[in-house]
Amino acid sequence: ILPCLPDSGTGQRGPLQAEHARGNHTQREKITVCGDTHGQFYDLLNIFELNGLPSETNPYIFNGDFVDRGSFSVEVILTLFGFKLLYPDHFHLLRGNHETDNMNQIYGFEGEVKAKYTAQMYELFSEVFEWLPLAQCINGKVLIMHGGLFSEDGVTLDDIRKIERNRQPPDSGPMCDLLWSDPQPQNGRSVSKRGVSCQFGPDVTKAFLEENNLDYIIRSHEVKAEGYEVAHGGRCVTVFSAPNYWYVFAFPAQGLCQAMSFVLVFVLPFY
Repeated sequence: ILPCLPDSGTGQRGPLQAEHARGNHTQREKITVCGDTHGQFYDLLNIFELNGLPSETNPYIFNGDFVDRGSFSVEVILTLFGFKLLYPDHFHLLRGNHETDNMNQIYGFEGEVKAKYTAQMYELFSEVFEWLPLAQCINGKVLIMHGGLFSEDGVTLDDIRKIERNRQPPDSGPMCDLLWSDPQPQNGRSVSKRGVSCQFGPDVTKAFLEENNLDYIIRSHEVKAEGYEVAHGGRCVTVFSAPNYWYVFAFPAQGLCQAMSFVLVFVLPFY
């Protein structure tokens, strides 16, 4: 875990802090975006078996919520950190609403780490989570975040880059929205069913994309029966990569989303 953090003695950036300095903008011909994995280690292995191991020619983005709920959160996050250290420019981890202290206390990750290791080990995980980027822009046209868009109009990519992310998220504001918000089918905004952030409609998505010269957003955060969902006229894609999530569905549904020349290809495993 420690190599992911900045060196307090030399001031040298760790890979997560360096990603922040680059503005989280990536040029790719192809990149695979995976949604929530939630401690489902063997399903993570299935993703790699299906789509190949990460490498310089097979880049990935894991879009938050690596931990909690599942029984193997430690194994999942250590595997992801390992690939981040191996391929810092080709393997990207974005923060989800479950990479936070309050969620880890409620939904199991803190207890799992303390049972398998120590309380000090959990503090290290918590510190690393605070350095995870909140969003990633691919080829200047596709914005990826865990939750969604914003409670207020007028947020720009520069505003996102300027968010001070090295902290626990507040209960409102752009940082909170990036981790927590959800799309809705009707125009406008409404109070979130989660009790935090908001729900945003197709008109909100369209206005944000036009203002920032983007084509679409990719987000996660919501379980989908087929592992993915395309909404808002193709402008908002949800990808969720934890099959049989808490036994919500009786069949395996695992979503991978590939952005290839701005054409989305969804790959679903059958087993």
